[in-house]
Amino acid sequence: MTTTLSPRPIQALPDHLISQIAAGEVVERPSAVVKELLENALDAGATSITVRLEEGGVKRIAIIDNGRGIPADQLPLAVQRHATSKISSLEELENVATLGFRGEALASISSVAILTLTTRTAEAPHAWQIESGKITPASGAQGTTVDVQDLYYNTPARRKFLKSEQTEFGHCAEVVRRIALARPDVSFSLSHNGKTVDHWNVSAIDKRSATILGDGFANARLAVDECAGPLRLHGFIGLPTASKGRADAQYFYVNGRFVRDKLLTHAVRAAYQDVLHGDRYPSYVIALDLDPALVDVNVHPSKIEVRFRDSRAVHQFVFHAVNRALAQTSATAFGTVPAPATAGLGEATSNNGRMPWISGEQTSFSAQFASPAFGIKDSDLNQSGSYGGNAGNSAGYDYSFMQQRAQGAGVAQSAESYGAFFGGKTAQAGESNLPNDDHPLGFALAQLHGIYVLAQNSKGLVLVDMHAAHERILYEQLKNALDENAMPVQSLLIPMTFHADGIEVGTAEENQDILKSLGFDIAAISPTTLAVRAVPALLKNADAQSLARDVLREVREFGGSRVLIDRRNELLGTLACHTAVRANRSLTIVEMNALLRQMEQTERADQCNHGRPTWVQLGLNDLDRMFMRGQ
Repeated sequence: MTTTLSPRPIQALPDHLISQIAAGEVVERPSAVVKELLENALDAGATSITVRLEEGGVKRIAIIDNGRGIPADQLPLAVQRHATSKISSLEELENVATLGFRGEALASISSVAILTLTTRTAEAPHAWQIESGKITPASGAQGTTVDVQDLYYNTPARRKFLKSEQTEFGHCAEVVRRIALARPDVSFSLSHNGKTVDHWNVSAIDKRSATILGDGFANARLAVDECAGPLRLHGFIGLPTASKGRADAQYFYVNGRFVRDKLLTHAVRAAYQDVLHGDRYPSYVIALDLDPALVDVNVHPSKIEVRFRDSRAVHQFVFHAVNRALAQTSATAFGTVPAPATAGLGEATSNNGRMPWISGEQTSFSAQFASPAFGIKDSDLNQSGSYGGNAGNSAGYDYSFMQQRAQGAGVAQSAESYGAFFGGKTAQAGESNLPNDDHPLGFALAQLHGIYVLAQNSKGLVLVDMHAAHERILYEQLKNALDENAMPVQSLLIPMTFHADGIEVGTAEENQDILKSLGFDIAAISPTTLAVRAVPALLKNADAQSLARDVLREVREFGGSRVLIDRRNELLGTLACHTAVRANRSLTIVEMNALLRQMEQTERADQCNHGRPTWVQLGLNDLDRMFMRGQ
């Protein structure tokens, strides 16, 4: 049923109603109040902050800090709309270095709750308090206390949309955790209904993150700290073994501000693609620092999203930084991790500090393998030129180039050939097999049911899934072989045309250089039609229209596309899986040791390319507990 409203004249809204409308965006729920007040406390230079909540923050939210405080003569302005000390010009807005800057939080909160603000500066003889516009002397230490009571008392309809007390408290606690992770140099205390829930003293970020995210993350994380021009990424990323079924342990900060930005999330997810199993989500606490002029934080009401001036450079920098850190996860968790590949960031920056399109991994492909030893038999390639039967054909790949290589030396060959395949020394019969730190995976003892390799190292017993381990080794070698050569491009005899919307046409016209670097020639032949004239040779049999749309979408959203490399890796993963040593294949001690040595030298060897673990460690203490030794 619709109701027709009688015409009304245009009129200015009263200030109080304006504030309540603004509060609908700023004060979405109690946790939003906590966030705004915590950011104000940090902007005031606080080093100790206490958060007290009652009934999930609906009845009361009190934030006590030891910051600079507010002079008494500025208190009336502090609770007015659009009054702030943090910016005063457009130039300062474009270079925001504080968490808050709009000057509307206190005014919005006071329009839907009873707000009392008590503050004292270092020079003031006593504190001052403002409530309902009245300023009175008060007692209190240096800093500010903001007491918010009876949230939505004057807008009961808004209260009906709130969840249970525990749910609202959970959201508030999560906000405190996010900010505490960003500022380990500040102590935080959180209480609910008079009971202390959390307390974090000033500490280093490694200890703060371990306390908040737990031992599961602390014991399975990698440090990240890379710089390139004006960009710096630092923090901790979880090993694939620390992944979770939900994306609830992902903390990304831009200039100290927690954000949920799809560009940054995509970059991190892409870096984990080769090592995560199924629908698992990585855990991480990482911060991106850059010149405030290079990022716009004024694009979302709650400032949880940002916009970068050069989104492509940021995406590629984050992806490669996380990818390089994950590449250290060769099977050396209990030994010395080999030095990562040279980042080359010094040579990577150009164009006045802007990151260029890092094309090594994205555009290096070959029409044939450079190495003759990949362990693939000619019989493995069917007559249609596809590998792995129907699964390969369904992807639309061209596999014919893979027949142009010499007979391989797979694990099914002799021990001598297998050792040569790995290109390193293997333990010969009679050599000392005593475990040492030079060989973190130790030395082979036996094979279990033709599936697992049992080895002894200085920590205890190592169990290796030989198929998963060999699969990762082959997969990385296949990728490296293709990356060493330029990507061939296949021109289409008859260009494929398709109807496109204005956004797709605009993307194609504005990003010709990027598309060509990816091996595509896509041109607009009319305002509503695109023509695909060339595609990467590796994907010449794929659906050109679907491929072009996917590439254009990612170029538009992320400043580049990983569609090509994802499809390439899908192919190589299939090849590696079918070529790797199979279950029930009997290996000699020499062959098993050769496998262990190559695992120690292979990047990401902790997981196969499906994300499953390739090996586990059973320490002597674990074994002692199993057999109740010493009890």
